[in-house]
Amino acid sequence: MDMTAPPDNPRNCSGVSEIFNQIGEKWTMQVVVALCDQPRRFNEIKRIVSGISQQMLTRTLKTLERDGMVERSVRVSRPPQVDYALTELGRSLADSVHQLAEWASAHRAAIHDNRLRYDEQQ
Repeated sequence: MDMTAPPDNPRNCSGVSEIFNQIGEKWTMQVVVALCDQPRRFNEIKRIVSGISQQMLTRTLKTLERDGMVERSVRVSRPPQVDYALTELGRSLADSVHQLAEWASAHRAAIHDNRLRYDEQQ
């Protein structure tokens, strides 16, 4: 696997396809959005991200932590409390996710109409 620096041409996706695959994974963006306002505990995130299993949330958080987008901190208490927060890198992803959400909202009706038109032709 090529782990060299990203390509100079931003339109060349070959160097970043692994990152695109992770960001595009079903739960990643939803977890990032859940953390964009403040640090949260595991069960808080699970309540916000409707439908995610405990196992999948654990996996998604670990992947985001490994990639440097989420920071896990343990507070000494009884019982210990674990908080998850976006890092600076994660906040920059959240900004892009918000832009994508705005685009989706602006074009939702057109996409819906196009789907109906396409389905009628099939």
